[in-house]
Amino acid sequence: MSVEVVRRIVLLRHAKADWPDVADHDRPLAERGRQDAAVAGRRLAGSGVTPELTLCSTAVRARDTWKLCAAELPRRPRTTYESRLYEATPGQVIAVLNEVDDAVRDLLVVGHNPTLHTLADLLAGTAEGDTLARVHASGFPTASQAVLTLAGGWKSLEPGAATLTDFWTPHA
Repeated sequence: MSVEVVRRIVLLRHAKADWPDVADHDRPLAERGRQDAAVAGRRLAGSGVTPELTLCSTAVRARDTWKLCAAELPRRPRTTYESRLYEATPGQVIAVLNEVDDAVRDLLVVGHNPTLHTLADLLAGTAEGDTLARVHASGFPTASQAVLTLAGGWKSLEPGAATLTDFWTPHA
């Protein structure tokens, strides 16, 4: 008799970006974004989730969010900067997650909206307490985190296969 391994996914939206006259991919964080990214890192450090792998969009604002967040963690996970996460659809993100090695139990994804909001909603077959209602009401603001659990391997991740267990935003 085998016991299914429970895996966790943290979806972290990049922090507040600035709007200088640069290509969208190259937009840096605003001052508030730099502060919120560090707060998000402290929140993650205290959450009990210890990511073993981070998949981060290659956009400057996502990379900078991750660097500031990671500085607050007791242990920095292995990081892969994944170009497929920039301007990805939820289905494209699921395809990337399906490729994750099953040795990884806790995974962090640093990306963008509206994709992360839609992805959290799409993956959550069930939700604990009012978490799904809070995701819907908030619109998944910058530097927000959603935590989902999955019983089974990463290849089994599909719409409705996860449980939304936590949702946090820095300005709630």
